[in-house]
Amino acid sequence: MGQAFDEIWGHGGPDAPRGELAALARWMRDVPPRELRRRLQSAEATFRQLGITFAVYGDSEAAERIIPFDIVPRVFMPDEWTRLSQGLIQRTQAINAFLDDIYGERRILKAGVLPPELIYGNAQFRPEIAGIRPPHGVWAHICGIDLVRTGPDEFFVLEDNARTPSGVSYMLENREAMIRLCPELFRNFRVAAVDSYPDRLLETMRSVAPPDAGANPNCVVLTPGHFNSAYYEHSFLADSMGIELVEPADLLIDDDMVYMQTIAGRVRVDVIYRRIDDDYIDPVVFRPDSLLGVPGLIAAYRAGNVALVNAPGNGIADDKAIYSYMPEIVRFYSESEPLLPNVETWRCREPQALKYVLDHLDEVVVKLVDGSGGYGMLVGPTASKAEIAEFRTALIASPQRYIAQPTLALSTVPTLTESGVAPRHVDFRPFVLTGANQVQVVPGGLTRVALKEGSLVVNSSQGGGTKDSFVLMDDAPTPVQSQSMGGMTQSQGVR
Repeated sequence: MGQAFDEIWGHGGPDAPRGELAALARWMRDVPPRELRRRLQSAEATFRQLGITFAVYGDSEAAERIIPFDIVPRVFMPDEWTRLSQGLIQRTQAINAFLDDIYGERRILKAGVLPPELIYGNAQFRPEIAGIRPPHGVWAHICGIDLVRTGPDEFFVLEDNARTPSGVSYMLENREAMIRLCPELFRNFRVAAVDSYPDRLLETMRSVAPPDAGANPNCVVLTPGHFNSAYYEHSFLADSMGIELVEPADLLIDDDMVYMQTIAGRVRVDVIYRRIDDDYIDPVVFRPDSLLGVPGLIAAYRAGNVALVNAPGNGIADDKAIYSYMPEIVRFYSESEPLLPNVETWRCREPQALKYVLDHLDEVVVKLVDGSGGYGMLVGPTASKAEIAEFRTALIASPQRYIAQPTLALSTVPTLTESGVAPRHVDFRPFVLTGANQVQVVPGGLTRVALKEGSLVVNSSQGGGTKDSFVLMDDAPTPVQSQSMGGMTQSQGVR
């Protein structure tokens, strides 16, 4: 791993920053560290007061924690953002076309692009919903596509999140904090606003309502409850959109229609933004022991009487073995080259790839194909001999459960540390909304930062923090990059 590219300082360090970001480098130099720390503490006190917390499952000290926030923003130039947005739209359209196809005609399997066992043998493939077509044919209404950067123009997709991507509340609250604590930055830079996200999410939800829902479809956010690690985000989004936050016990199914029980009686529900995983959402179809589900919900969905955002079955698009085929998937459905490349990936299920990974375990990153949150992962260069030996055994026993990638020199962004401002590695999760008529990329996102020096693990559950992400506007501002639907060859056959 070579010297990491810093997104503000470039390769020149604090004294020779990238020319276009010299003003930000001056701000970091001119505001004393003590003042930056005071502002940071003020932001964290506000987050604690608001209850912006998360829980780490399995942590015996599991107190609700705030995700550490950093006061130095990450910045995207207008041309960078335009290029990223085009790639994100292309990839999201391909994900939607892929999901529509594998639960429908399966043309991609007939064409031999993917090995069938990668679908049929995948725990995230849900045969129970095969043949269902969601309202307006949209599966992944909300995508969080994780990006990493390794140089001035080198961006790569690290993973796709099409199930229930979280973190958007932190994007919005981080921006609120920055406007309050660092107003001078918004005078010096033309930063695209992100506060339209709840309105755009509600617009997306309404656009995919069942055809008979009428002009004002009833939308709700479905949460498993306050014990969930992302409950703050569920309540924040429902409140921001001005719609009801419901728990499973608040919903009932009658004659394949979904109703919310209120003190005024039953009210029909047309669109559900669900934050409950497939396994638990309907005990009639999935896990019968689930206490979090709504019995009969999938029957109502199959009948076309409710839209589920995101659709059940999307988890297969998050699978890291499927990720390794995303360039081929994009080519198959868009008939064009991917605008955003994948990180090079070795599929350990393939003998030659497994041999390479076993020979280079101290150099690569190994991940579970269905893992998330930074768990079940080996970072070879920083792993102990015992950890490497343990992963070697696991790989030999179940190679199909793993992929491996090179250890990238992830870009850094200056970050306030105990000893002053210093570079820390980051990744980035932008949010892409797909409605019935358009795909749009919100001009910002969640920058996650590894707060430990040298660490590449940015997940909040592993001690990472977050930053605000500035998207700078040029003289002809285009606050949200969007594209009308129809850019992909979707499967439209009879279901």
